[in-house]
Amino acid sequence: MKKILFTLLSMILIFSLLTGCSSKENTASSPLRVGATAGPHEQIVEKVKEIAKTKGLEVEIVSFNDYIQPNVQLYEKQLDLNSYQHTPYLDKFNKDHHMDLVKLASTVNFPMGIYSNQLKSLDELKEGDKISLPNDPTNEARALLLLQSANVIKLKDTKDLNLTIKDIAENPKNIEFIELDAPMVAHSLEDVAVAAINTNYAMQAGFSPADDSIFIEPKDSPWVNIIAARPDNKDDKRIKQFIEIYQSEEMKQFIEDIFGGSVVPGF
Repeated sequence: MKKILFTLLSMILIFSLLTGCSSKENTASSPLRVGATAGPHEQIVEKVKEIAKTKGLEVEIVSFNDYIQPNVQLYEKQLDLNSYQHTPYLDKFNKDHHMDLVKLASTVNFPMGIYSNQLKSLDELKEGDKISLPNDPTNEARALLLLQSANVIKLKDTKDLNLTIKDIAENPKNIEFIELDAPMVAHSLEDVAVAAINTNYAMQAGFSPADDSIFIEPKDSPWVNIIAARPDNKDDKRIKQFIEIYQSEEMKQFIEDIFGGSVVPGF
């Protein structure tokens, strides 16, 4: 009886070890699932995927048209990492949604621009004109800071990265601000004098930020985008290899050649 019991325990132990090894092998060999917003982020990750394949790393890209789901799906382990947001947005998202996603590396900077179908300069703004801008906390603050730098408004506290239109101290032309979901701002141009549009959505709408914006952030803007992951997988060797490829000289040259200054390497 003891011999039979010993044999059964040995078989269970061997099976457990084999299953554990198989699980690790499957993780190592499975595609790296990367979330990216449609537009430049996705285009850049497509190039990383192309290079990664030559180095034995399989990458699967999941494309999004919003700023919420890439983080939600990362947290829920449907993704291994994402590439689309800057640190202030991630920090606010973690706080608001009780998550603990982490920044791993810098990627690119998308200088936010001001666009208009009616005006050639912000100096042409008239009394009571309308300006549309993103309504998510960090990008609204970013748009307001950009408008302040153009002398359209004056804010109460320029160090606060959670500014809203309630924090406008001076609005000499009584501008009416229209807060919209970030993807919708570009579509509002027919109804407003100017719009503050995130670069990825501006490019989706057919604009060249470097050529078509009437006012734009400087290239050394602090809003650099990042690669984010979870604490439990941040040391994954596949993620480290992905970052190494993303931050390579080959990718830097690709970004500069393809986007011509509308998207700037931040590494």
